Amino acid sequence: MSTLDSAQRYYDAWNARDSKAIVATFAEGGTYEDPASGGTLRGEAIGEYAAGLLAAFPDLSFEIVSVAEAGDNAVAAQWIMKGTNSAPFMGGPPTNKTIALPGADFIAVEGDRVASVKGYFDQRTFVDQLGLQTTVQPFEIGPVQFGNSVRMNLGSPVKPGAMSLTWIVPRSAEDSESISGYSQKIMQEIAQNAGFLGITTCAFGEKMFTMTAWTDADAPAKMMREGVHNEAMRSFFKGDLGAAAMTSVWAPVRINGPHVRCTSCDQMSDSTKNEGKCNCGEVLPEAPPYG
Repeated sequence: MSTLDSAQRYYDAWNARDSKAIVATFAEGGTYEDPASGGTLRGEAIGEYAAGLLAAFPDLSFEIVSVAEAGDNAVAAQWIMKGTNSAPFMGGPPTNKTIALPGADFIAVEGDRVASVKGYFDQRTFVDQLGLQTTVQPFEIGPVQFGNSVRMNLGSPVKPGAMSLTWIVPRSAEDSESISGYSQKIMQEIAQNAGFLGITTCAFGEKMFTMTAWTDADAPAKMMREGVHNEAMRSFFKGDLGAAAMTSVWAPVRINGPHVRCTSCDQMSDSTKNEGKCNCGEVLPEAPPYG
């Protein structure tokens, strides 16, 4: 089998969407690395990475643009990876976006097996094609920490009667992924709670926060007794999830009505007064929800 044949067999395994067949194309101790792999992978780790990618893109395929020998027992290949992200990927929900990501591999061959693959592609292009946001910022500057956040609101105009605030400190990257997975499921579950108004999750430095608006202080109780939230609590208190955590429910001292700007006189007015009219008599724009 020629060097080019060995490389072709490797891509055939990818296009067959068979993670075990992909691993079988590698020589013993063979390595794989690309910008998303988190470092150099070997053996079953290659299969696990491939299986995750194939699960996230069930129709994944590699279109070979060019392939050529690049010295002794080496191949350089240009490709376009195509597929639709219809399942969770790297801890995030599916975007249902179709990608056509250009990239290149440099493959070293040992006998009739792949000794190493070093893949290259533009991560920014990958993220953009998935319809995801990219933010470049420091982790921290002095006492200020930077992070990310997610908000879900059902649009209810009801004024909150309580707020819950929780935070958890993960012990590892695997912990962070588990907590994020729980959060995604809880957000789906919490929307069915009649007392739910809105939720914001965020992560800064070592802490992962959740802030939730409720109609009253009793509304969160059901989430604590059953469902995914209860499962997550058991994982923390009776399992091995997280290093530290805090939970709390807060009752408001004062919540002012949303103020909106009148499109006629350009003045700010309390949207909950005067039957939703500005002092000038014009009907005010609809106020955003509290949550």
